[in-house]
Amino acid sequence: MSVRAAVVIAAGGAGRRMGGSRKQYLTLAGEPLLVHSIRPFLAHPAVASVVVALPPEDAAAPPDWLVRLDPRVVIVPGGEERGDSVRRGLARVPADADVVLIHDAARPLVDRATIDRVLAAVRPGVGAVPAVAVGDTIKEVDEEGRVVATPDRRRLRRAQTPQGFPCGLISDAYRRAAADGVVATDDAALVERYNGTVVVVEGSAENIKVTSPADLAVAEALLVRRRR
Repeated sequence: MSVRAAVVIAAGGAGRRMGGSRKQYLTLAGEPLLVHSIRPFLAHPAVASVVVALPPEDAAAPPDWLVRLDPRVVIVPGGEERGDSVRRGLARVPADADVVLIHDAARPLVDRATIDRVLAAVRPGVGAVPAVAVGDTIKEVDEEGRVVATPDRRRLRRAQTPQGFPCGLISDAYRRAAADGVVATDDAALVERYNGTVVVVEGSAENIKVTSPADLAVAEALLVRRRR
C-alpha cells in the first residue's frame, strides 16, 4: 500500500539573525527561499498536502506567488514559537494522511533521496530523522565556559529536517507538550520525551539550514551548481 504523506513547513520565523529580514522570503537563485523549500515536496508522488505556517500577518494576506504555487498548499497562521507553528500546521493535516513530514522553511536544498529515506523508515510508533555525522570535536561547557566533557563524536549526529512521523504519534506528542508547557525546537525531541521511538536515516551535507547571510551565499552556490 502506498503511503499518503502530508507536510508541515514551519515558516513563521522573524529572521533575527538575518538583520530583521524574514529569511523565508529572501531571494535565492531568483525565487523566494520558501519556494525552494516547498517545491521538493510538491514534486514527490507521496505528498498530498503541504501546510505552510506563516507569520500571522502574512497568513492573513499571503503573497501571490505562494497562493498560486499549487492547490495542495494550505496556509495557516504560525505562533510565537516554532512549536506553536507546527502544532497549528498539524491541526490542518488531512485526516487520511498516514505520515507527517515536518520541515524547516530555512532548509531550501532538501533532495528527493532524503525524503524517500525518511518516508521508508517511518512505521507505527516510530519516527525518523535525517542526520549527518559530526565532523568536529564537540565540547560541553558550563556557564563559565569551562569544558566539562568531550563527547565521543562517533555517537553524535547533526539532525536535519524533514522529520517524519505517523500522524497520531506526532500529534499526540504535541498535544501532551502543550498540556505540560514543554517547548522544543526539535519535533523528534517531543516524541522521545513521551516514549516514542525515533530512528536516524542518512541525511545530506547539502541540506543546510539558512540562518545567516553566509549560509544564503552557500545555498545560492549549491543551487547554481545543481542547475548546471
